[in-house]
Amino acid sequence: MYLSLGSNLGDRRANLRAAIGKLMNLGDVLKVSSVYETEPLELREQPWFLNCVVLLQTELLPRLVLKRILAIEQEMGRKRTQPKGPRPIDIDILLFGSATIHTPELVLPHPAMHGRRFVLAPLAEIAPDACHPLLQLTARELLEALPRGGAKVKKLRAS
Repeated sequence: MYLSLGSNLGDRRANLRAAIGKLMNLGDVLKVSSVYETEPLELREQPWFLNCVVLLQTELLPRLVLKRILAIEQEMGRKRTQPKGPRPIDIDILLFGSATIHTPELVLPHPAMHGRRFVLAPLAEIAPDACHPLLQLTARELLEALPRGGAKVKKLRAS
């Protein structure tokens, strides 16, 4: 399963590291992408994000993973007071193998991933051949298909 992590409040890099540590309680973190700094998309008047993508191997079903992820976000101080607003951590399930799910609580693959450079750049870095089960395109192909411009996404050097 591939997860997208983002943070734009507090020590953003430390928040990503802490979230990855907590995800280890759900299974094995097999890969972590580089960290990318990203301009906010929809609610533009907020701090820039740090983002990464994680490959998590787990025996848990997607709905239980979602429940645990929401608990991690809450434990780390996320308050859902403003849609798309600032947050210490945001964790989204991008892909769960080739599973497709469409419920009020969970949609897989993530319904907006194919249009987000801040998701596709780190995903293509660690899994260029990961296939979107509905579009039948790889992460690399989806990234290459994005139009130029849009929100700025910059790969950061490791620190």
